[in-house]
Amino acid sequence: MPGTNFKRYTLISIILVLFLICYFSGAAEANIPSISADAAAVLDVCSGRVLYGHNMHKKRPIASTTKIMTAILTLERSNLADVVIVSKEAAETGGSSIWLEEGEKKTVEELLYGLMLTSGNDAAVALAEHLAGDTESFAQLMTNKAKEIGAFNTSFKNPHGLDHEEHYSTAYDMALIAAYALNTPGFLKVTTTKEKSISWNGRPWNRKLINQNKLLDLYPGATGVKTGWTTPAGRCFVGSARKGIQHIVTVVLDAPQMWEDTISLMDFAFSSFPLKKIISKNRKLIMVPLQGEDLNKLPLIAGSDFYYPLQSEEANKVKCNFCVKEQYRGPIQKGEEVGMLEILLHNNKIGEIPLLAAEEVKRVGFINLLLYWLKNIISRVKEVLTFG
Repeated sequence: MPGTNFKRYTLISIILVLFLICYFSGAAEANIPSISADAAAVLDVCSGRVLYGHNMHKKRPIASTTKIMTAILTLERSNLADVVIVSKEAAETGGSSIWLEEGEKKTVEELLYGLMLTSGNDAAVALAEHLAGDTESFAQLMTNKAKEIGAFNTSFKNPHGLDHEEHYSTAYDMALIAAYALNTPGFLKVTTTKEKSISWNGRPWNRKLINQNKLLDLYPGATGVKTGWTTPAGRCFVGSARKGIQHIVTVVLDAPQMWEDTISLMDFAFSSFPLKKIISKNRKLIMVPLQGEDLNKLPLIAGSDFYYPLQSEEANKVKCNFCVKEQYRGPIQKGEEVGMLEILLHNNKIGEIPLLAAEEVKRVGFINLLLYWLKNIISRVKEVLTFG
């Protein structure tokens, strides 16, 4: 019967639609990596956008990934050529070591490589004492710096990451700290070094430092950053890599398969959130009216490029909001900043760039300005008479 066939085709259509919905939904979920880490985060360095998060605000011990902050403060607060005399406390620090000896003289640069390549806890203490006098004072500087960066769920109690119940961070905070570090002059030079020799006083050979970061060999474009392990923290790793101009940071905490997790997260981030150029520098964006000018308008151009990591379906959801005056009046120099362009995604502000005058505007003479005002008054009077 016709009615029976219609119902049958309708039922088949409904089942097919439901199947397709489930299939594509499953495909989207399949793109999100399955990882072993208890907590993880992925951050785009350029924009600061979070590309992935799993328990990323959960406070956890972070082991030697702590040393990223120690390196930041070392680079910002000291000269690499400064000489450090190793104290008894530094030489006797437990855990991973570069075998410093009491009274030994080392440059800050040598200690920095020992800190980041072979994770020397003794190097961490020597640097902390050099910069702040003692490890407790240095740890306070570390916590203060973390808050300055925006890592508000982080507390440092030492410069190396050995276990302390009040020493912790989160995957998200560590991603922020690492992104900051990657923009700190001199940091990348250290973290991308695979092998370094430093002096060893009284020995016929130098100390040979081998970078423990296997990602430098495992992943194309890897740039860092730091491994870590203690029993309470588990295996921890903060990684970073570049693909073209895009730079991302990954954090995995308590990750039994930290290398596999990191590679999966990096592949996911680069494939799902490629960096897109939304605005090009010097592009003409808007014309604004000039006071005292009937016909002339001032073109405004983008003061810089603007990039942002976007999923494919997000490209048409980017909007712009022009923050400009109703009218502009000379004199205005060519290239002068005269406004701001806000960029929004899903109606949330994701960044801004300055708007610059594309050409010079000279000062308007008093007579021309007076004539312009009179014309406006006459025009408004005519409107009132016409529509009033």
